[in-house]
Amino acid sequence: MKIRKGDLVEVMSGKNRGKTGDVIRVMPQQDKVIVAGVNISKRHTRPTRATTQGGIIDKDMPLPASAVAIVCSKCGPSRIGYDFDANGEKFRICKKCGGRI
Repeated sequence: MKIRKGDLVEVMSGKNRGKTGDVIRVMPQQDKVIVAGVNISKRHTRPTRATTQGGIIDKDMPLPASAVAIVCSKCGPSRIGYDFDANGEKFRICKKCGGRI
């Protein structure tokens, strides 16, 4: 999976198309990501010892990793590639402009 926690991504398909946010969590086994402020659902919780107050809370739900694209600082949403520097260190590049991500 080429998307990592902390990346700025844009949703490319679905009901949340066009929204952007930071990746909070990556789930490679399910091929899903959780993006802050995107794909929010309402969850009804009852009061417990841990949370003394119950009610309706907003919960960020997972999105398919194929539905999001990383946002390059120079050219906007793009795909990700890999390259190696002179020391043999691997790094991610933007497929549109070739810049380092």
